[in-house]
Parts: sequence; structure tokens; C-alpha cells
Amino acid sequence: MKKILCIIILLVSQISISQNYRFGKVSEEEIQEKTHPEYPEASAAILYKNIKVSFDYQQSRGFVQNKDVHERIKIYTKEGFDYATRIFNLYQGERSSDSEEVLSLKAYTYNLEGGKIVKEKLDKDGIFEEETSRYNKRYKFTMPNVKEGCVIEFEYTIQSVFSAIDDVEIQQMIPIKRMELKIITPEYYKYSRVLNPKASYVPPFQEIKGRDQIRYQTKSSGRSNSNMTQFTTESIDLETNIISADLDNIPPLKNESYVDNLRNYQAKIIMELVQIDFPGEQLKNLSTSWEKVTKTIYNSQEFGEQLRKDRYYKDDIDALLSSAQTNDPIQKAGLVYNFVKSKVKWNDYYGYFTDQGVTKAYKEGVGNIGDINLMLTSMLRYVGLDANPVLISTKNNGIPLVPTRNGFNYVVSAVSFDGGIVLLDASRKFCTANIMPVNTLNWMGRMIREDGSSGWINLVPSMSSKESVSLNVKLNEDLSASGKARHQYTNYQAKNIRNRFNNMGDDQIAESIASGNGEIEISELEVEHLYDLNEPVNESYSYVLDNAMEDIGGNLYVKPMLFLTSEENPFKADTRVYPIDFVYPISDSYRINVMLPEGYAIESLPESIKYQFNGTDGEFTYFAKANGNFIQFIISFDLNKTLILPEEYEQFKEFFQLMIEKQNEQVVLKKV
Repeated sequence: MKKILCIIILLVSQISISQNYRFGKVSEEEIQEKTHPEYPEASAAILYKNIKVSFDYQQSRGFVQNKDVHERIKIYTKEGFDYATRIFNLYQGERSSDSEEVLSLKAYTYNLEGGKIVKEKLDKDGIFEEETSRYNKRYKFTMPNVKEGCVIEFEYTIQSVFSAIDDVEIQQMIPIKRMELKIITPEYYKYSRVLNPKASYVPPFQEIKGRDQIRYQTKSSGRSNSNMTQFTTESIDLETNIISADLDNIPPLKNESYVDNLRNYQAKIIMELVQIDFPGEQLKNLSTSWEKVTKTIYNSQEFGEQLRKDRYYKDDIDALLSSAQTNDPIQKAGLVYNFVKSKVKWNDYYGYFTDQGVTKAYKEGVGNIGDINLMLTSMLRYVGLDANPVLISTKNNGIPLVPTRNGFNYVVSAVSFDGGIVLLDASRKFCTANIMPVNTLNWMGRMIREDGSSGWINLVPSMSSKESVSLNVKLNEDLSASGKARHQYTNYQAKNIRNRFNNMGDDQIAESIASGNGEIEISELEVEHLYDLNEPVNESYSYVLDNAMEDIGGNLYVKPMLFLTSEENPFKADTRVYPIDFVYPISDSYRINVMLPEGYAIESLPESIKYQFNGTDGEFTYFAKANGNFIQFIISFDLNKTLILPEEYEQFKEFFQLMIEKQNEQVVLKKV
């Protein structure tokens, strides 16, 4: 009897727990919770998340995918308000029946007022739709009456005619207390399944074969009084593949500095459709290899056919080459590249397929990434160069781990010369040869050749981006320092400066340089080659820095690098979960000449040293030499390895700390 009673109590307990997660059953305890019990720093937490992916069959559309989502989120602080907005990118087909849509959305915000739970419903004013390209629209909703301490809850279905299943994200930037997952796919679709191998958290899940009820919708023969076609729905029993998981206390992604894209390390299930096997039809093999994926892309109307078009630009390119009178392949590439950059502007939309087609983009002077860079590739081929498109997944799109067309969202052009391959992106104002948008430098790209074959190419930059600084320093009796500074920037460092100072006047640039550098006044500013992309950016200015020195007991203490000194090590944590990504090799050098104030001599001078990280992967040198009333410093930092692995973190942190400490060592001057 006791055993039966225990079983009943256990069942009742389980039922009451499950009821807590029913839509609308938000408790006072959930609203009253001030911080997450395990992650008190969290700005929000997902209290419950349920994802179910399943398929129905409609006679008019075939198999239709339904992604049912139910989420309950606790907002702890104002920083968590962002989680009260949800955004979807939905495909829009030529026919409405081919478009993705959001169905059955219901959402509420719950607050505690006067000891009672008050809920407010999301209405139409909080729902927005915006067309972002020919085939895509953005669907967005923002919850009402969001306050610190509130709980929000929403439920919706995304319906799609596509059999491709989006990555199922298990881990988020905030902790998840409870998550339930079920993916049910019909026997006719065969998927490969991969857990993100870069994830530090590995969720357990089950994968089984079973039978499930699939809704089958057909047209009836009659008409209703409203003259609308009637449908009947019945269920059929079908063999299915089921992936399921019941997960508790999922840790958040750890926010660390210098991470290329944190979501690359997110725990997620990656599903890729590899085979369709309908009864009585020929077996279709899909994304079984990268070669097949790229051939499918290349043979499409929005890609390969666009590369073959040339009538719309032939006269203009012929005239361009005729006026230039050059047969040099590098010069021809430069002429075509700059022509496209000036002719067609980017409309802020990604995609490796063309949006409106290269002919229309050329005529209207605006297009997406596919329009611009496929046009560029076609023109480069037209002038006799070996040019091919390169498919890329940007950093926020993740790294493609399995053969899939959805793994890419960007395309650039690669031109082969005797000296190697040069990558070109004509969509951005300050891009040059091999200097691309930083978000495209994501591991490897897939180059598709003219015959349809393909191969991987490395996207990680190999050449250093340099900042060279010359600093003249005059130390004054009023403890200020004055002098002249000259900076020269190359490659990505030049691109960063161009983006930073773009469309700024001299006063704004001077203010930007002075910002965060203490009590400094900038004058006589000159910036050269800011818009001449063939040259390094040169920047020079005069400065006066108040309180550059400290007077302690009659001795003067000064840091030789003044306002150029890095005072804090960004790597403070004891351990590291994710790699440190510096994106490109760095080479910084400083030549500093310090004139001593009248009546003072050197009491002590920092010693010259060299620090190395992992051989020549990183190197810091510091040279100091006194010469009469002058001190000369030559300081350099070279980082040749751009990706520092977690197992190298302790050594790199120590190397960086030694460098910071050395930069902050002071010269001590005594009165004579």
C-alpha cells in the first residue's frame, strides 16, 4: 500500500511540475525571483523552452515543416530587455504557398502588482514585418510592459514547405533552466546529424525510430457557403525518425574578450537533408559532399547563369581597357575592381545568390553581395583573368561543419596570379586586394571553378597589419609633455582607421584621437591618404599632455609611451574556454625620443628586454638608451599567430602581462 501511495505521489508531483510549464501558468515565485540561483550575473534566464519540429502532408503543397516553439523567459535587469524582442528571417517565394510564415503567435508579459499577477497581451502594434530582399522578410515582435523582474512568455509556429531543418540551438547567452526538444522526421527524408564539435557543453539526447501520426490534408469535393474550398484532415500512421532531449540547467555561453563569434562555440544540433526517398520515385541524393553542394549552387539560375552574362557591361569594360591601354593583369584587375566599386553600391543585404540579377543591379547601381561580387567575377573573366567565386560563411553565420547550401551566406571573387590568389570584395568602400570585411575572415571559403569543380581556400590573413609610431616628447617644468606624433597604418589597421575617420572633419578626428587619452590637447592635425586606398594612412599632430609626470620627493616619474601606453591586461581570467582571435597578424612599432627637462638627469632607466610567446608566434622587444639630454626608446610588438588556443592561454596571458608591465615602467629623473 505504501509503495502504491509513493507511486501516486510521484505521479502527482510530476504532473504538477509539468503543469508549471503549461502556457500561461506563470507562478509568483518565478516573478519574485531576483537573480538566477547559479548565475547571479545573468541579466535574464530562459525558465522553460520547448521546441518541436514535425511534418504534416498537404495535398496542395506536399510535406510541410512545422517548428513549434514555447518559451518562458525571466528578465532580471534592464540589460535583459533585449530578450523581450524576437526576430525571424522568413523566406518569401514567388507564390504565397511557398513562403514561410509565423502562425498562432500568442504572447504575454507578467508582472506582480499589489501582490497579484497582472498579464498584458502582445497586440498587433508590437508586431512588425519588413521586406529585406526579394526572397526574404524580417518578422519581429516586441513584448509589452517589460520591466525588471517580469516574466515573458510566447508561443508560435513557423511553417515552411522546405525540408531543410534549421540548426537547433541548445545553448544561449543566458542560462536555460529547462528545455524539451523533439524532432520528428518522416521516413522519406534522411538527415545527417552533427553536434557542434566546437561546443564546450555537450547535451545528451536520444535518437530512435518509431511510428507517429502525420496529419494528412486533402481537398473535399464540396464548396462551403462562403465559396471557399473545403479541406478534410485525417491522420496516417507513418514510420519516423525521432530525436528528443529533456535537459535541465544548461549553462550559458561564456562571454570572453577577443572571440571571433561566440555562437561558433554554441551547443547545437546541425541537421542536413542528404537523401529523399519517396515510394515509386527515383532516390535523390542531395548534400552528400561539398563537391555536390557547390555544383548545385553553380548550376543555379541565380549564380552560374549570372556569371555567364556579359552583354550588359561589354561596351563599358571595352572602353575602360581601351583608355587605360594596359595588358598588365594586375592593373586590369585593379581597373575592373575599382569600376565595380564605383558603379554598384551595396544595399546591406547578404547572400551568395543574386537578389535582382546582375543586369538589373548594374543598371540601377545597387545590389546585394551576390549581385556585386558575381558581376565582378564575370568582368574579371571577360578581361582574360583567372577569376572564380568563393563561397563564405560570415562569422555570425557560423562555420559550415557539414556539406550544406545553407552553410554559406556570402560570396567574394578570387583572382589567380603567378604570385598566388588575391581575394576581392567590391561591396565596401575601404576594401582592397586581400583586405576584406573582418566578418568574412571565417576559417575557410569554398572556391568554385569555371568547370564546376571546387576546393577550400584559407581566409585567414597571412600578412601583418602595421602601426608605426614616431613620438617626440619634450618634458616641461610644469609636469606636462609636448611634442609631435606621427602614425602610419597599413592593411587592416589602415582599413580600421579609414572606417573610424570616414566622413569626419579635422576637429572630429582630433577629438577622436584625444578621447580616452587623458588631459591631452591636439593641434596641427594632418591625415594623408585617408581615401587613397593604394597608400598607407599617415596621421600626424602636435600635442600637449598635462600631468604627464609625477613629482614624488623631488624626483620626476614618467612613462615613456605617455598616452600610447596600454594600462590594463584584457586577459585577466584564470582559465579560458574559447580561443583568442586577433583576426590578422599584428606588427606595432614605436620610436620615442624624450628630451629631459632642464636641470634634471636620469636616476633610473627601464632595462632593455625581449619577451617571446611560443617561439616566434609572439614577440615583444623594449630597447632604451640614454644619450646626453635625450632618451631613445624602440618598442615593438609582433603577433604572428592570430588564434590562441585555450591550452595556450596561461602562457599567452603571462606574455601579455609582462608586456603591459614593461610599457608602464617609469623613467625616474633627479634634480641636478
